[in-house]
Amino acid sequence: MKAVFIAFNQAYNDEIVDLLEARGQRGFTRWNDILGRGSVDGEPHYGNHAWPVQNMAVLTMVEDALVPELLSDLEAADKASPDLGLRAFVWDIVSHY
Repeated sequence: MKAVFIAFNQAYNDEIVDLLEARGQRGFTRWNDILGRGSVDGEPHYGNHAWPVQNMAVLTMVEDALVPELLSDLEAADKASPDLGLRAFVWDIVSHY
C-alpha cells in the first residue's frame, strides 16, 4: 500500500476528485486553503492581496498497482496547465487493519 500526497492549485479541485473517482479510488482526505510556494519555480500561493491564489492538498492510500496510473494522470493534468502547479509525492504505508 502507498500513500499519495497531492498538492495542487485550488483550480484543480474538481479535476483531482474526478480523477481519483475515475480510478476507483474512493477514500481520501482533503485540506483546503493551503499556503506555500514551490521549490523550483512558480508564484507563491499565500492567499493575500499580493499573492491571492491558494493551494489544496489530498492524501489518499492506494494499492501499489494503482500508483503508476494515478501518477500518470496527475502528470498529464500538470502538463496541460503547468502555470497552476500540481505535485504528487508517494511513500510506503503499513496498514494495521
